[in-house]
Amino acid sequence: MYTKSILITGGTGSFGTAFCLYLQKNNLWPRRLAILSRDWVKQAALREKLGDPPNTSWFIGDVRDYNRLLRAFDGVDTVIHAAAMKEIVSCEYNPREAMLTNVNGTQNVLDAAINCGVEKTLLISTDKAVEPVNFYGKTKALAEGLFIQGNAYANNKNSWFSVARYGNVIGSQGSVVEVYKRLIANGAVSLPVTDRRMTRFWYRMEDAIRFVFFCLENMRGGEIFVPKIPSIRILDLVEAFGREWHEIGIRPGEKLHECLIPEAVSHLTREFEDYYLIEPTIDFREGIEYEGRRVGKGFRYDSERNERFLTVDEIGKL
Repeated sequence: MYTKSILITGGTGSFGTAFCLYLQKNNLWPRRLAILSRDWVKQAALREKLGDPPNTSWFIGDVRDYNRLLRAFDGVDTVIHAAAMKEIVSCEYNPREAMLTNVNGTQNVLDAAINCGVEKTLLISTDKAVEPVNFYGKTKALAEGLFIQGNAYANNKNSWFSVARYGNVIGSQGSVVEVYKRLIANGAVSLPVTDRRMTRFWYRMEDAIRFVFFCLENMRGGEIFVPKIPSIRILDLVEAFGREWHEIGIRPGEKLHECLIPEAVSHLTREFEDYYLIEPTIDFREGIEYEGRRVGKGFRYDSERNERFLTVDEIGKL
């Protein structure tokens, strides 16, 4: 059993659902788990999957509603902020809605965590937040900034905020894997590719969950944690599905390649065996010395120049 009480926003999304099932499967159910999400249908489905476990609170609510967060965060030790409007094209066409959820909602989470005395709050972020070219990425970049600088507001209140930033999660809602599976189920023999040159970071959901636990255990406030993960080439993914492909052109807001650590923060980046840590520019806790090896000047971590690419066989097994 995990001895802390945990609340997860977006608790019935891809990550939230997988996180709850992982806790149950590995006998890690916390002292109390609170699940906050907007969709009562998904909540009912997840409650049925889990068997309505004890020490669990189910909150229908929206991160846009600050007062609802105050009620939900009461008595919580740890918050995982996974709620977000994530689909790139939807955010391009609905920028105001994306801003209200991803930015205003994140500010609400931060304020509620401080005012309720939450010890640790971790933002789940994305490679789209780095050098953003789409509105989703821009809102996540702002969310990251709010979380990092939020430690200044929380000073002397024993509430700390950090970020876990990683790439595409295999099989999450809206992912290309799910799109391809659906097309194949409907008889497709050729799969659409927006651009044949495209690469992406590729992460298993179970690894993402383990990484989130690692971040919660090691965060001190203000860090961005980035795991070392492999890349894939989009044409290798199509080959792993055993299908032909046709090019349809890049979508609104889509990148050819993704970046997890830009050169601009190489002077703040430390390397460890399985992850990188980007230090905050402000020393929120005086005297903290980070371990790890400082990366070289001009270091950049992106999906195109990644040292590790999955082979077609490895993609197929995943």
